[in-house]
Amino acid sequence: MTVDSIDLFPLTPLKTSHSSSPSTSVRNHALDVLTDWQKSGRFATELLDERVRRAVLSPPNAAFLHDIVFTTLRNISLLDFWADQLTDGKHLDHRTRWLLRIGLCQLLLLGVPSHAAVNETVAAAGRSGALVNAVLRRAGREEAKLHAMVEAQPLAVRYSHPEFMVRRWIKIMGKAKAEALCQWNQEPPHTYVRLNALNEEAAERLAKMPELTDVGEGFYQCETAPREALKHGLCYAQDPSTAHAPRMLAPKPGEMVLDACAAPGGKTALLAEIMCNEGRIFACDSSPVRLTRLRENLTRLKVRIAQVHAFDLLGDAPPPFGDVLFDRILLDVPCSNSGVMRRRIDVRWRLQEEEFAVLAETQRRIVASALRFLKPGGSLVYSTCSIDPEENQGVIKAILEAHPELEMIESRLIFPPKEQTDGAFAARLVKKA
Repeated sequence: MTVDSIDLFPLTPLKTSHSSSPSTSVRNHALDVLTDWQKSGRFATELLDERVRRAVLSPPNAAFLHDIVFTTLRNISLLDFWADQLTDGKHLDHRTRWLLRIGLCQLLLLGVPSHAAVNETVAAAGRSGALVNAVLRRAGREEAKLHAMVEAQPLAVRYSHPEFMVRRWIKIMGKAKAEALCQWNQEPPHTYVRLNALNEEAAERLAKMPELTDVGEGFYQCETAPREALKHGLCYAQDPSTAHAPRMLAPKPGEMVLDACAAPGGKTALLAEIMCNEGRIFACDSSPVRLTRLRENLTRLKVRIAQVHAFDLLGDAPPPFGDVLFDRILLDVPCSNSGVMRRRIDVRWRLQEEEFAVLAETQRRIVASALRFLKPGGSLVYSTCSIDPEENQGVIKAILEAHPELEMIESRLIFPPKEQTDGAFAARLVKKA
C-alpha cells in the first residue's frame, strides 16, 4: 500500500488523561507531522523527534503530541469511518481529513475535554475551520452512538489494518487469532531493556533502579527508557523476542561467528555475551550508513571480539573475511516486520501484499549466499521479525529442498498475543559434516 492510498479510506481507547488544554500549536505540529509522514514516506518517530527538538516543546506538550500522532496513525481506518458517518461521505481534501482525524482522535479515543479538542483543532484548521467545527461538535453530541457503531464493522475498520492484511491473517491463522493480533497491534508497546553482562557493574546498578521490573532472562520492563543506564552501557533497549535467535545459535567461547545482518548491534552484543567475549565475530551489514551506529553500540556495550565491516551477501564484492569458514552464522534478514507492527506503527500502512513474495525470494538468496561461508558441521540461524509463513517456514522449506546437505534442528515462532512480546521467527540449520 502506498502512503497516499490511506486517504481513500477495536476500538481500544488509550488510557491517557490531559487535565489541561495544550496550546493550539500542538495540533499544528501534529498536522504538520502527519502530512509530512504521508508525503515523505519517512518514519513517524523520526519526524516527531525532529519536531520536538525544533519546536522546543515542554515535556507535557511533547508527550501530548506523541499521543495524538501515534493514536491517529494506529486508528486511521476507524477515524475515517467516523468521519464518513459525520460528513455523510463528503469528499475531503488531504489536510481537512487529517484535521478531522486529529480532532476525532482527541474526542473519541484520548478523552480530551470537548472544548479543548474542538476549539483548538478548529483554531489550527484555518480555511476549513467551519467544517471541522461542525463535524467535531456533532461528534461530541453523538459520541455514544459512534462508539456503538464500531462493533458491527469488519476487523479492518475496528482495528485499522489494511483489508488485504486482515484477509491474509484470517487465511493463515483463523479469525480468532487474526483479531487477537489486530487488537494487540492497537496498544502502545512496552519498553524493555536487556542487561549488558559484559559490563561488570550492570547487574548491581540495574538492581537498584526501582523503575525497572525484572521480567527474567536478563530483561527488564520500564515505563520510559533509562537514558543514563543506556548511555553508560549498563543495558540495551531491546525486546525479549530478539534474544531467541542468538540464543538458538548458541555460539561457544573461542568460535568464529558471522553476524551477516548485524546493525544496529543488539543481537551481536548478545552473541558476544554468550561467548564470554572470547572468540571472533564478524559483524557485517549491507548499509554503510548503519555501520556507524553499529560500531557505537558495540563500543558502548564493551564488545571486544567484533570486527565491523560493510558487506552485502547479495553483492559482487569479495567478503572482508577472506576465505574464512564460520562455526556459526546468524542471519537476521530484512523482512516485512509483520511481527512488530505494535512497535512500528508505519509498517501496516506502507506494506504491500506483493512484497511478501519479493521478500521471500530475497531471503532465500541471502541464505544461499551465506551457506558458502559455513563450515561442515556448522550452524546457521535464520531469523526474522515477521510472523508470516511465506517469509519463515516457506523460506526454510525452499532452502532445505535446494540444499540436501542441510538439516533443520529446531525452529520457533513467537506469536505476539500469546507470548506478550514482539513477534519473531528463528530456525537453526546445520550443515552435515
